[in-house]
Formats: sequence, structure tokens, C-alpha cells
Amino acid sequence: MSDPTSNPSNADHSAHTAAAVDQQTIDDTTAAMANYEAEALAKCQADLAELQAKSAELADQYLRAKADVENARRRAEDEVAKSRKFALEGFADSLLPVIDSLEAGLNIKDATLEQIREGAQATLRQLVAALERNKVVAINPAAGAKFDPNQHQAISVVPSEHEANSVVSVLQKGYLISERVLRPALVTVAAPK
Repeated sequence: MSDPTSNPSNADHSAHTAAAVDQQTIDDTTAAMANYEAEALAKCQADLAELQAKSAELADQYLRAKADVENARRRAEDEVAKSRKFALEGFADSLLPVIDSLEAGLNIKDATLEQIREGAQATLRQLVAALERNKVVAINPAAGAKFDPNQHQAISVVPSEHEANSVVSVLQKGYLISERVLRPALVTVAAPK
């Protein structure tokens, strides 16, 4: 039997076949890698396009949300301004009858002292009613009431038959506005015995 490699023409043919197989394998591998890279590139490009679209959508949502917040802030500021304006308008409107009464009283040329007193009392009732409609209420503790530093301001401490730290007299009424102290009542307080 003869050795296939001993024949020069068989050796050339085997080498040429091996080289052709190697070249075909290289070509197939190169083609497969190129195909894989093309598919990977296409997928990356698709992912990039999807992410860019999502980014643009989120940017649009952000701008819309920012505009909504700005509009809500502006509307809230307008509402607060209107509330203040109309609250003051309501308060002023409730004081107009008081002004009318004072002007009417001043227009009476020959008013007696009793008429002036009655007119002043009626006007004071109107003023108190207007204040109460606007949640302004007097702080006027009765004699013997417990001293409350949140609503009263002690001007002096005096000896009294009342219990210690109780109101003896009110020198000036205080006022609450919506249950908040606008001005404390000025009071004298009973001294400890």
C-alpha cells in the first residue's frame, strides 16, 4: 500500500483541499460575525431609537407637568389675592351702615344730649354687630374670672376679696379675630392673700 503523503500530487491536493476548507471556514465565520454584528447593530439602533423616543416623551411630560405646576401656583396666588380683596370688601361693606349712622347723627343740628346718646349707642351696636359678623369678638372677662395670660394683659396687681390671680377689673376690652388674639384685654389682677 502506498502512503498518500508520499505521492506529491496527493499531498498538493490534500493541502489545497485543507486550505480551501480553512478558507471556507474563515469566510463562513467572517460572514457569521458580520451578520451577528449587523443584527447587534440593528438591535442597538432600535433600542437607541426607542430610548430616544421615551426620552422625548418624558421630556414632554416634564415640560407639561412644569407648566401645570406653574399654572396651579399662579391660580393659587390669584385666589389668595381675590380672597384678601373680597374679605376686606365684605368687612368694609359691613361698616358702611355705621358710617351712614354717624353722618346722619352729625347732620342733626339741634340734637339734644339724650338724642346724641341714643344715636351713639345705636351706632355702637351696629359697629359691634359688624365686627361680630366678621368674627371680631370682644374679650371682656367678668370680675372674679381666672386670669388668662393668652387673652389678658395684667396692668397691675391689687389687693382684693377675689381669689388670687383672678380679674378684678377690665381697664380696656381686648378682641379676638377668628379665635386669635387681636388685642389682649387690659386688666387688674387680685394679689395673693
